[in-house]
Amino acid sequence: MTLLIGGAVSTVLGLMGLVFWGKEFLIILQGAIPVALLLTGILAMYVGFDEIQEKFRDERRKQNEKLEKAQEEIEIVKARAEEYREEIDRLKKEVEKNG
Repeated sequence: MTLLIGGAVSTVLGLMGLVFWGKEFLIILQGAIPVALLLTGILAMYVGFDEIQEKFRDERRKQNEKLEKAQEEIEIVKARAEEYREEIDRLKKEVEKNG
């Protein structure tokens, strides 16, 4: 109940203040709007810059994952190639032995 009464009193005082000091309020508002726009613009640029950095980090992480996968595949291919070389050497020795 006291909150309701306090809100009503505050509203009445605020309206009286606007009526009696309307011109001063508009002057303050004229000065506050550019400052508010400047601060929100700076905040928006900061958030945008952070978003771009996050996008670059994600892209770099994806590229690193692709690189690691490619390196693993290369290692598998190298191991298979080594197995094939050993098989060729073994077959050459058998041919020389039998031939």
